Amino acid sequence: MLRTLPQTRATSQTYRLVGVLIMTLVTIVAARVSIPMEPVPFTLQPLAMLLAGMVLGSRDGALNLPFDANMRGQAALFGPTGGYLLGFIVGAFVSGWLVERGAQRLIWRWLAGAAGIAALYLCGLPVLMLTRGLDLPTAWAAGAAPFLIPDLVKAVIAAAMTEAGRAALLRTLQTPRA
Repeated sequence: MLRTLPQTRATSQTYRLVGVLIMTLVTIVAARVSIPMEPVPFTLQPLAMLLAGMVLGSRDGALNLPFDANMRGQAALFGPTGGYLLGFIVGAFVSGWLVERGAQRLIWRWLAGAAGIAALYLCGLPVLMLTRGLDLPTAWAAGAAPFLIPDLVKAVIAAAMTEAGRAALLRTLQTPRA
């Protein structure tokens, strides 16, 4: 049965924190793989978000820190990408929660990823509308439609990589036995 990173007493807080830090590093690299677009750039961050949720689980995956691809720091939270940055947290939680609930087959993990992408858009579009003064169809055309197919492909990749990512993370976190 597919599981996320085990949430047991054997998995200490330190190991769980290391898992979150590793996924945060993956997210930083994913943010740097960017194609500038307006009003939001194309990045690999949705893939990192889905992997964090599916591999670490809902709680720890949501702790993975989102990063602004344009490196604006906190100012990005008040711009058109602010909702998407918060959406990375929600999307990781949603996809992780669904995987924890038994998404064993690839198609179910992909659907969990698609739900995570939907959560990302549900957080991102309202902020895009507010910051740019757009109506929903215009915001969808600028901030979701160009990304939908690539993001669903990222969900397939994350779904396929989940079990291997979890196994690699567990190997990394194991302590050598004396």
